[in-house]
Amino acid sequence: SPPGRHVIHAYTAGNEPYSVWEKYKGVRDREKNEEYEKLKEERAKCLWEAVEKHIPDIRQRVKVSLVGTPLTHERFNRRYKGTYGPAISAGQSDVSFPGSITPLQGLYRCGDSTNPGIGVPAVAASGAMSAAAIMSVWDHLQLLNKIRF
Repeated sequence: SPPGRHVIHAYTAGNEPYSVWEKYKGVRDREKNEEYEKLKEERAKCLWEAVEKHIPDIRQRVKVSLVGTPLTHERFNRRYKGTYGPAISAGQSDVSFPGSITPLQGLYRCGDSTNPGIGVPAVAASGAMSAAAIMSVWDHLQLLNKIRF
């Protein structure tokens, strides 16, 4: 973010049926679009309230607010029905996220469907884990020093 500004990324569990959002998929009708915007704001209300517990005047201070939905994730992230992470059913305790290394030489995995899992910090860590699988942290540091990063 620019100097003097900050970014807050807040999200809730995606535990409602996709059908709640699906009826708005590809909608060009103005009335339906207004319904969609109202639903987005309704669903975002709990997030605003949670942030307001720590920053009471947050809504007055916000310069840009983007509310995403499963349709947003489906369209811009190309995620099936706007989902994140692997399809693990409740009660499956023996399932784990796959790691960085694959059986194909030179192909590595990272992202929300790999270890350590879902969320920005976990996805960033999965990228670091893939990079570490390719070369050592010491070699990374040497390369960064070489380019003066």
